[in-house]
Amino acid sequence: MPVLRSYVSGRWHTPTTEGAPLHDAVTGEEIARISSDGVDMGAALRHGREVGGPALRELTFHQRGALLKALASHLREHRDELYELSARTGATRTDSMVDVDGGIGVLFTYSSKARRELPNDRVLVDGAVEPLGRGGTFAGVHIATPLRGVAVQINAFNFPVWGPLEKFAPAFVAGVPTLIKPASPTAYLTERLVELVLGSGLLPEGSLQLVCGSAGDLLDHLTEQDLVGFTGSAATAARLRTHPAVVRSSVRFTAEADSLNCSVLGPDAEPGTPEFDLFVKQLVSEMTVKAGQKCTAIRRALVPEPLLDAVAEAASARLGRVVVGNPASSGVRMGALANLEQREEVRRALKSLVSAGRIVHGSPDRVDVVDADPERGAFLSPVLLTADPDRAQPHEVEAFGPVSTLLPYRDAAHAVELAARGAGSLVGSVVSHDADFVREVVLGVAPWHGRLLVLDRDDAGESTGHGSPLPTLVHGGPGRAGGGEELGGVRGVLHHLQRTAVQGSPDVLTAVTGRWTTGAKRTAGDEHPFRKSLARLAIGDSITAGPRAVSQADVEHFAEFTGDTFYAHTDDAAAAANPFFGARVAHGYLVVSLAAGLFVSPEPGPVLANYGLENLRFLTPVFFGDELTVTLTAKQITPREDQEYGEVRWDADVVNQKGESVAKYDVLTLVAKEG
Repeated sequence: MPVLRSYVSGRWHTPTTEGAPLHDAVTGEEIARISSDGVDMGAALRHGREVGGPALRELTFHQRGALLKALASHLREHRDELYELSARTGATRTDSMVDVDGGIGVLFTYSSKARRELPNDRVLVDGAVEPLGRGGTFAGVHIATPLRGVAVQINAFNFPVWGPLEKFAPAFVAGVPTLIKPASPTAYLTERLVELVLGSGLLPEGSLQLVCGSAGDLLDHLTEQDLVGFTGSAATAARLRTHPAVVRSSVRFTAEADSLNCSVLGPDAEPGTPEFDLFVKQLVSEMTVKAGQKCTAIRRALVPEPLLDAVAEAASARLGRVVVGNPASSGVRMGALANLEQREEVRRALKSLVSAGRIVHGSPDRVDVVDADPERGAFLSPVLLTADPDRAQPHEVEAFGPVSTLLPYRDAAHAVELAARGAGSLVGSVVSHDADFVREVVLGVAPWHGRLLVLDRDDAGESTGHGSPLPTLVHGGPGRAGGGEELGGVRGVLHHLQRTAVQGSPDVLTAVTGRWTTGAKRTAGDEHPFRKSLARLAIGDSITAGPRAVSQADVEHFAEFTGDTFYAHTDDAAAAANPFFGARVAHGYLVVSLAAGLFVSPEPGPVLANYGLENLRFLTPVFFGDELTVTLTAKQITPREDQEYGEVRWDADVVNQKGESVAKYDVLTLVAKEG
């Protein structure tokens, strides 16, 4: 029988002992054994810190993002192999797509985020420069740099592909190496995933390691630079969170734990409405996809008291059409739980839930199965209950399987109260077309939730569903849900970076951040900076042009030409009464246009396009006769890895004859790398 291997310290490690058996969730057949015996956990972490970390930090955010894109494309070519192995975990083809394609999708998303929202640099500037002195010679800025440790992820059994990849992607973009410790029941799928990743040859050595089996003394070797991301039970999260090494070194620890997620049906969603049908369909889907083994599944379905029987009847009818069995068989919609132990755990939880209510569909002890042995395989019928909402069990006991409980509520305030009794959830949903009801419930339950979905007839066609975490949105929740936060686009990257406030002169801040800072030295030569390619352009290169007088004729022509005849530009009496002006003034966009005319170099050259302005502020009114001078300074240079051009951000400062700034903004251009 094959024994799963670990990949640590630059090599594949075969356990020194036979290990514990792992079984096919559908047939009960032993398919592998697992053990981490012989793995030097301390050496693995040192390898990540000393080999993987430096290699990743040599790359920019854009370069790491490009590697993620290539890796995602590589894994996409091997999806069928992963699907086939995923079926042995009890997953249907749809379940496998959620896990496999979902994980690959996270890689693509973070690749895009890295290249579009982060600089092509090794340091991230977080926020604006803060002036700290009146003379402009002392300022502060926040920078974010990669932690010099390892992101240790300890995962649950239910998503053996998505789980590792959703944690790996933001860590990799941040420049922090990862060590994966998968849950044993489905670790054979994660092992194959890591084999494919490493086999691609795309990743720097040490940036990804794998430990199959017990974590052993892994946490004993953590330092203040390491991170731990955990998905699993609240009890295990509490034990890991209070591990001496975690406490001693204040290790960054994030947990995604138990979550009694709720879905609230609005009073307006009566039978026959789109929202009623959407609620029932969503409930049944969340009960049966992955056999209900999702941390985001609906455990509590809150319905208006008058609609309880109708929802129970409609959901039972739909559940009655769900075919349970071997995922390889045609027509099967729900497969097996991860293993027999998990089935028994769900049955124990069901006994507690039944004590507070009754079963309206399904049985914990009997299930009709297609093309499989219902006892050797870890099969369980979908079970729908109703319960007294005042009893504790529905709000405290999670049956991590195809189980949900209908709970009646009286009004919006009561629904909010019941949702909050879950003591913190990863996700909740509100299914209603009544905007006032939705607002009351969303604002009422938001403090207890990491994500909220509002589902109605208007968004149903594009909705990604209650139970689908998205890489662009935060995944995590307060209280019982673990108090952690993952994903969320760049927010997930920032979790792996250390934010540091740096104080100094503008020249020092420019040197540290790679961005020109107001007050720093400028370089004004004979050559216009628009004539320089990226290869020759430098931070601080600038041009000052002007002055250009603004006449009454200019303003009136601009008003007539554009149609912007706002009174402050065209009506003497009205403008005089305006407390901000006291007289007619030039259009702000006329000022910007005149400034462009002053600083532009019109001949063809390296500057390919102006693609936008950012941070535009009009600071001082421009009156007839005022003279404008503009200074344009190269502020940030961002080459694009896969193009023959890059982006240049220019600082534009337009001043009047008194030296007062009348407008400040950033000009964004695309500039050729050579030429």
